Amino acid sequence: MSSFSAGDDGSAAGLDRRAELSEFLRSRRARLKPADVGLADYGRRRRVPGLRREELAQVAGVSVSYYTQLEQGNSGNVSVEVLDSIARALQLTETEQAYLAHLAKPTRKRPSKPSPRTQRLRPAIQQLLDTMTDVPAYVNGFRMDILGWNRTAAALFGNWAELPPEERNWGRLIYLSPAMRDLFIDWERKAGAIAGILRMHAGSHPEDPQLASLVGELSVRSEAFRQFWTAHEVRRKSHGVLRFNHPLVGELTLSYETFPLLDDPDQTLVTYHAEPGSESATALRLLASWGTDATTPVG
Repeated sequence: MSSFSAGDDGSAAGLDRRAELSEFLRSRRARLKPADVGLADYGRRRRVPGLRREELAQVAGVSVSYYTQLEQGNSGNVSVEVLDSIARALQLTETEQAYLAHLAKPTRKRPSKPSPRTQRLRPAIQQLLDTMTDVPAYVNGFRMDILGWNRTAAALFGNWAELPPEERNWGRLIYLSPAMRDLFIDWERKAGAIAGILRMHAGSHPEDPQLASLVGELSVRSEAFRQFWTAHEVRRKSHGVLRFNHPLVGELTLSYETFPLLDDPDQTLVTYHAEPGSESATALRLLASWGTDATTPVG
């Protein structure tokens, strides 16, 4: 089911916040069993997976009718305290709780055709990237567009300069590029993370038509994306470890860190590094020395 509304010209206009709130709450309720929230399960056959609405309302300390209205997308003037109670009852992560708060905000009357917000990288940030010669580094926007990168990132991921600007996007790269499937050893993990991050940003920017269009495109062109999207997982990119199978230097295990830019929190600097003294560190130094000469096809 699509959670995006259409504009007057038939194009995606943005996230349908009411539909998304309804689907998100149902999906989170479905993953819980009575025992998970301290309720007895008497073995009766359950017509729906997970908790019933009345059970969730009981745990959250709200009336069944109130919770039912919320799950139908009618957030109205729901209080922070009630949302917190429901989030605790649903055992939401901090990221999921923030997403729920975005969805439950009162909907502002939006223009018939929202103007897309253009994200640009400050020249000083690109200069910083260029000085980081030993580690792959790039900057993402909230649509997962790649706004800037250094030579070592090009050596690891492919020369994004060869792509049209609209194709420099992690959603399109991960789901539509065979080269990326070969590069990421844990491709499904990476693909799930990208879908979760896009869903988080869709909740933060529900009226952005370009983000809605991206999700619509990926839903049409990628069965894998459709499956991840309908799972309603919500994620933030922070830190972790990824494994790569680079065609020139073989396997690498790299740690990544994410740093939001203070003057534009929707832009994040992402860096990768290898454990000192490891084979991955040696391979990464080799890639860095080759720079764009080491790049492989990105499409």
